[in-house]
Amino acid sequence: MSQPILILSALEGELEAVHESITDVAEVGISGHNFWRGTISGSDVVVASVGIGKVNAAMMATLAIDHFAPGILLFTGVAGGLDPALMIGDIVIAESVVQHDTGVAGSDGFRPYQPGHLPFFNPTERLGYQPSSALLERARSAVAAIELGRVHGRTPVFVFGTVVTGDQFIESEVDRMRIHEAFSAQAVEMEGAAVAQVAAHFGVDHLVIRAISDLAGPGSEIDFDRFLAEVTTNSIRVVRALVASIGAAP
Repeated sequence: MSQPILILSALEGELEAVHESITDVAEVGISGHNFWRGTISGSDVVVASVGIGKVNAAMMATLAIDHFAPGILLFTGVAGGLDPALMIGDIVIAESVVQHDTGVAGSDGFRPYQPGHLPFFNPTERLGYQPSSALLERARSAVAAIELGRVHGRTPVFVFGTVVTGDQFIESEVDRMRIHEAFSAQAVEMEGAAVAQVAAHFGVDHLVIRAISDLAGPGSEIDFDRFLAEVTTNSIRVVRALVASIGAAP
């Protein structure tokens, strides 16, 4: 059997449109967690929701990679917008994912650092995790042909950039701008960089795809609930196009 494409998301609601696209589906239970294996556009896929936060995401990614040995991991779902140029519904495809809450806290403030490293122990110049250039190029080609549905009265745009991950739901304008300026990041969420860390450890190429559901400021929880289904539909269009493109690769 060929290596499947692993499709993960934090919330089951973020994967509803994926489940609707799967044929020949079979449920697989691993350590009390459910995964669904089937076919999308002729490609073998495994789909699961991982739960909220870095630990849940890393645990489920590890289970899935160990059991299914995927060739590519796609993480999709929603995120808070950090870049003031972005609006609800826009889709960020991560050229890099960084854990914004991992690093060294000193008297001069907080300095982010690569997970699993410290500047005085096992130091590294690396910060964050990046998909292969080949997968990014495939994503650029795939999205060029996608027509997105309107969200909040406008047609969303695609942006390639940086997505940051931390174990906080950001609903503060001060923190929004602080994180945006520190990382030049477009979006913030709670799982992507942890999944990327696991994928990198196992040598699995990955891509994080996030639709902006809120603007990471006051009232974000209201926007999150209001726009979750609408923006997720568009992000799943990207996933389906990528799966079709990957499956068609020679």
